[in-house]
Amino acid sequence: MSDSVSDCTEPRSAVTEADVEALVRGICFKTGPPRTLGVELEWIVHELRQPQLPVAPERLDAAYAALRTVPLRSALTVEPGGQLELSSAPAASLMECIGSVSADLDAVRALLREAGLGLRGYGHDPWSPPTRYLHEPRYDAMESYLDRAGPEGRAMMCSSASVQVCLDAGQEEPGPLGHGRRWWLAHQLGAVLVAAFAHSPMAQGRATGWRSTRQYLWAAMDPGRSSAPPLDGDPRKTWARHVLDAPVMCVRADSGPWQVPEGMSFRAWTRSGTPPDRDDLDYHVSTLFPPVRPRGHLELRMIDAQPGDDGWIVPLAVTVALFDDPEAAEIAYRTVKPLAEHGRSLPAPCNPLWIEAARQGLADPELHEAAVICFAAAADALPRLGATAEVQDAVAEFTDRYVARGRCPADDLLLQLHGKDLRT
Repeated sequence: MSDSVSDCTEPRSAVTEADVEALVRGICFKTGPPRTLGVELEWIVHELRQPQLPVAPERLDAAYAALRTVPLRSALTVEPGGQLELSSAPAASLMECIGSVSADLDAVRALLREAGLGLRGYGHDPWSPPTRYLHEPRYDAMESYLDRAGPEGRAMMCSSASVQVCLDAGQEEPGPLGHGRRWWLAHQLGAVLVAAFAHSPMAQGRATGWRSTRQYLWAAMDPGRSSAPPLDGDPRKTWARHVLDAPVMCVRADSGPWQVPEGMSFRAWTRSGTPPDRDDLDYHVSTLFPPVRPRGHLELRMIDAQPGDDGWIVPLAVTVALFDDPEAAEIAYRTVKPLAEHGRSLPAPCNPLWIEAARQGLADPELHEAAVICFAAAADALPRLGATAEVQDAVAEFTDRYVARGRCPADDLLLQLHGKDLRT
């Protein structure tokens, strides 16, 4: 949920609807041959001795103060509930990304271990209720805004964690690496990724009825903010329209609480007597949480955090292979194309396909069949992308343990719950 705004430093002046369309269309889909990739990893911080217990705020304060002295290549940030996030620098290859982030994680874990803390990859905290750690105007306003729709937004802020894969937008030309194809594929293949990597079936010690509770929260909290735009038009135009019509979460202030308007779209704000400026636009875009967010590159936000120290490597490797290898991308496109009918032309993640992925995981027969084909295509592509034998073996092990059997990591956690062993 890393939401830093653009580093653009243009002079402050009011923006019109036409300005917004031009700016959004210009900055959100920067096309060219796919050359770089990245990953953003969110983690639940826990007590090593008693992982079910929440970490006291003062212990988090001390740990994060120490971590900020550690030289890392990745950007280290903290989420509203105290989750830790590492965002990689753009990498020129899959293995460069894995190597860089793995080294950073080793350093982070070593320091946390000295403080008696550790990291666990759950899409949603299985034990603790959502409790806000950061008390800043941004998060005060966000909580106030999201609370209007129900408790899901607060749980998303404070209890969720993910593996977010960042890919170049793609080429201007059509074809498997074209930006239009990649945009469409991300929203259809995204349901398969939700199902295969679902790992959040619990909240406050109980099963929720969802393999991916995290994905359920995103779909339920605020459709105007968390839904994708329509996929039946030019991606630049539909995204610009989506940005304009999305509700404004908050209006920033230099001091004091931020205003939380009710029912005001960004388009309506541009037509008001006190219109927004470019910084307001950048900030507004950072408060939109669709499953695929264009930020010059494509940010795929639908994958739950994964179990194990290196579990994140598998979704990163599989996703990169299915997008950046032309042969695998074509297989993935043909495989998920029939699934689009089950979405009933409704935007992700609020359509039946995505809801079924979040609820059933790979127990759904059609998602299971698609996952088997896509994971096989990814496995074939990984050597062409320079993946090491260790990475290929990790993907093969995940495929054998979960995908081939119509299972996902959430199923392991549910077995632990039924066995009354939540410590492993």
